[in-house]
Amino acid sequence: MKKLLIIPFCFFTYITFSQASDFILLKKRNVTIATYFSGGTISFTTNTGAFMEANILRIKKDTLFLKEFMVKPVMTQLGVYILDTLGSYLHSYHYKEIFSIAITGRRFDVSGSGAALLGGGILITLASGVVYLADNKKFSPELLAAGIALGGLGYILSKQGGKGMVLGKKYKLEYIQAQSVPNNF
Repeated sequence: MKKLLIIPFCFFTYITFSQASDFILLKKRNVTIATYFSGGTISFTTNTGAFMEANILRIKKDTLFLKEFMVKPVMTQLGVYILDTLGSYLHSYHYKEIFSIAITGRRFDVSGSGAALLGGGILITLASGVVYLADNKKFSPELLAAGIALGGLGYILSKQGGKGMVLGKKYKLEYIQAQSVPNNF
């Protein structure tokens, strides 16, 4: 009886197969650092400047088919805010339309630190100006110079950070087309 059950099972495992999906590799100096495939998520900026964070439905013929969810905080009847999905949008982008890939994971936020330095530098500069107007004897030109330097450094850092991994010399995307299995049945 057991032998009779094994024979049909062998035929079912022989017939069933899955088709491999296309995928995209993110490389840094020819070393793969990320792989994007159907079912995963991706965050990127397009050549036109639009930011996209979406689920990958499929990748076919150099094109990413994406589903973006619009999630917003909504007030409940109790007056408490919860996150709710208000809708979803379907997008398709050719992989060469991607300008930069967003940096994922825990990393130092350069643009956030730059904004903090810029705000602190502006605050110190304004405080030095108020001290100069109120009491000229307590004014410190060194503190004014430090405030201007901190503000300038913060401005430079806030402009450099937040671009992600810009594709070009250092980073590049590579489209890999999966081999299709010929059907001999």
